Amino acid sequence: MKLHHVQISMPSGEEEEARRFYAQALGLHEATKPPSLRGRGGCWFRAYDGDVVIAEIHLGVDEPFSAARKAHPGLVVDSLEELEATAQRIESQGYESSWAERDTFEGYVRFHARDGFGNRIEIMTPASR
Repeated sequence: MKLHHVQISMPSGEEEEARRFYAQALGLHEATKPPSLRGRGGCWFRAYDGDVVIAEIHLGVDEPFSAARKAHPGLVVDSLEELEATAQRIESQGYESSWAERDTFEGYVRFHARDGFGNRIEIMTPASR
């Protein structure tokens, strides 16, 4: 078994904000939703290693909307340099990030960010790299 995607809630009509965070700030690529699901709203985003999808996040419309304050996807980057560059890109776009739990997950260095809807995202890298 392997993970296909993680779904995160978003408010109706806020697809441009989703693109601003997940594509521009986080650096994921928007994926085209299947025709049967396009009418529901929301956006899908992917990370690739070459041509292989290695992470996929679906943002689905949820009404009434409530941000996930604790539940979150954890995304892994290859190096501390990439981790710090990702944090800088997120912050430069005006989003909240926190290094308060930087060294509290053994074997990893990490930070948490909030998308434009208040959902929590964790970005991490192995501490040994």
